Amino acid sequence: MMAMSTVAPRAFAVWWKDLERWVIPTALLLRQTLPPGWERVRVGSLVKQVTDRIKTEPEKEYKMAGVKWYGEGVFHRETVRGDSMSANQVTRLVPGALIYNRLFAWKASFAVVPTVFDDCYVSNEFPQFIMDPSLILPEYLYLFCTRNATIRAVNAASTGSAAVSRNRFKEVEFIGFEIALPPLTEQKTIVARWLKAKNEILDSKKRVEELERGITNAAIASLGLKQAERRAELPKAFSLWWKDLSLWGAGFNRLSGSNTDLLRSQLYHSVRLGDAAYINPSTEVRVIKNGMVTFVPMETVSDTEGKIVTPQIVPLTKVAKGYTRFQENDVIWAKITPCMQNGKSAVAYKLQGGIGFGSTEFHVIRSRDCNAILPEYIWILLRLDSVRKLAMKYFVGSAGQQRVPRTFLEDLVIPLPSLDVQKQIIERVMDGRTEIVRERQAADRLTKEINAEIEALILGSKTLREQ
Repeated sequence: MMAMSTVAPRAFAVWWKDLERWVIPTALLLRQTLPPGWERVRVGSLVKQVTDRIKTEPEKEYKMAGVKWYGEGVFHRETVRGDSMSANQVTRLVPGALIYNRLFAWKASFAVVPTVFDDCYVSNEFPQFIMDPSLILPEYLYLFCTRNATIRAVNAASTGSAAVSRNRFKEVEFIGFEIALPPLTEQKTIVARWLKAKNEILDSKKRVEELERGITNAAIASLGLKQAERRAELPKAFSLWWKDLSLWGAGFNRLSGSNTDLLRSQLYHSVRLGDAAYINPSTEVRVIKNGMVTFVPMETVSDTEGKIVTPQIVPLTKVAKGYTRFQENDVIWAKITPCMQNGKSAVAYKLQGGIGFGSTEFHVIRSRDCNAILPEYIWILLRLDSVRKLAMKYFVGSAGQQRVPRTFLEDLVIPLPSLDVQKQIIERVMDGRTEIVRERQAADRLTKEINAEIEALILGSKTLREQ
């Protein structure tokens, strides 16, 4: 096999006609020698843009689709009437076409349109391209578009306002990109390798979900909880006893369940969380050795592991004002959407000087008596999926900035078993979460490995023998 250089040249020639700006997007793609049978071609010679548009009718409803970031596919965004849309023309999705979001191409917002979305539409911000099946597979072009090297080139080619999020990756730039194109047989081999690894990753994620459900179900069973069934469809009309009216608003009261009955136990005495723990208590700032304290921004709390993973050590003077204070063994719980739903919460351990400062979007829960209720037990209850879903019912604030009020936590009725029972539950949950962490780490390793391998295969710096 011919040896191939994997190092991009520091200098290369570019035709003047190709010089549209000083940063040449196609030059950001590796220029190594290609394997035998491969050729470097422009995307425009492989695809044809979908140009058919439909004029919207005022009273007709349209299922509008979008494209997720990081290559995670097409999704149904909303269904709207023609008279409520800003655009007067839409394009129907074409199964098998490559589609991308012009505004967020730099976030790898590319996908191949699945057949199930053939009744959906998109605006002109989502161009579609049909492949020449004799030259390139849709999945292969998708893999090319979502590789790191390509996304770097997309960033350089995007134009618009100063804000990166408003930069558009225009169609003319896309079709002008160069791609290292292998024969169809090799494309099929590469795509098959990717699909096999993708299925392995999905299987790993399913095992994680099963473990999560097992932990939750075991905790519910051991606490004697009988959670109310949540209705799939919301009633258009309903009645309510005055005694059950805890908050105003039809949007609130049409949802089933409340924080007083969700976790009520059939086995153990129940109490209000606000009676067993302080919610957002004051925290005294003592003299700190070396003047350094632990700082916990929202992003340093893992939503998957439920712990502080990358705390920062900063001078006290830097965070003394304008941040949430907490101390050792406090539970911090994100109150803002979507962090709350994602499970960003943790027990604060090993704080510098025993004190921490963090995002103002945390609620702080502190056990009134650790001989009566353990912080880890509180953390387990507040991470239950049913609790987080119910908390959404109590949101206050404007869309996009909705928060769970402290009263939700104060009035949340929880079971209070003995310390021995709490410790048994904590031990089972921690054992389960250790297994989940191992499974997630294995999935992450596999994801990184396959991404690196596909990157090398797409760029031609590695080859696979056809299976």
